[in-house]
Amino acid sequence: MCLAILLMPVMNTIAKILTVDYPLTQVVWARFTGHFVCMTLLFWPGRGLRLFRSGRPFLQLSRSVIMFVSNGCYIVALSTVALATASAIMFTAPLIVTALSVPLLGERVGLRRWGAVVVGFVGALIIIRPGLNTPAFDGMPLGIVLLLFSAATFALYQILTRKLSHQDSAETNIVYTALIAALVTTFIMPFVLVMPKGVGDGLLFALVGVVGGFSQYFIAKALEQAPASVVSPYLYGELLLAAMVGFAVFGDFPDHWTWLGAAVIAASGLYIAYREGVIGEIKP
Repeated sequence: MCLAILLMPVMNTIAKILTVDYPLTQVVWARFTGHFVCMTLLFWPGRGLRLFRSGRPFLQLSRSVIMFVSNGCYIVALSTVALATASAIMFTAPLIVTALSVPLLGERVGLRRWGAVVVGFVGALIIIRPGLNTPAFDGMPLGIVLLLFSAATFALYQILTRKLSHQDSAETNIVYTALIAALVTTFIMPFVLVMPKGVGDGLLFALVGVVGGFSQYFIAKALEQAPASVVSPYLYGELLLAAMVGFAVFGDFPDHWTWLGAAVIAASGLYIAYREGVIGEIKP
């Protein structure tokens, strides 16, 4: 999980840099096609066609579509939103997972965890400050909507991943994650392609997919090796790295309201992880 945390701000920074001079569709294509090709080449020698054999193929494809929508919205939002602010709002995803686990997974969520979910969304409102002209979003409400939709769909993606983790390996899951997005955007690419302006930009297009693929794989392996309540809290360390990278590369630094909202979201997420751990220990 720590390796994933190190890679995610790098991937998001590269994507944000590329959105300045290239079509958003092209950036999304590079993110997912690089991911798909890299992970397939990495695991094909040991698994062959078994890499694409799934116990729930329809669920895998649905999950792939949802990841496409979630990450696509996130990359579009990055073109107008500060890196750390986007990361902070995406931290609402674990809260949404908790809420969705009741109707979709049949899990029981107690009053204290519901309270933590409500507190977490208050933290999101502190960051967004609806109705106010927030500099973090450059006055672009579309960025807010896209990030919230991205968080909601990413939560659904995590729910489906949890369902599939008992049937398919992390290697199969990670290949399917990028499949639909790679196919759809490859079909669109001939109509929007802008050739890289130099070797440097070409390397960035290659890196955004490779780094994205490895970061998602490390998360999948972390959840395979340890309970979510143990490894998920580490993800909140991404905010600090995103803030440092965003300031170093773009000169963006979160204001005090963003830090306050992020702290509230992180505290509620950590409490939910703690309660899941306690409940897990109580169960026989």
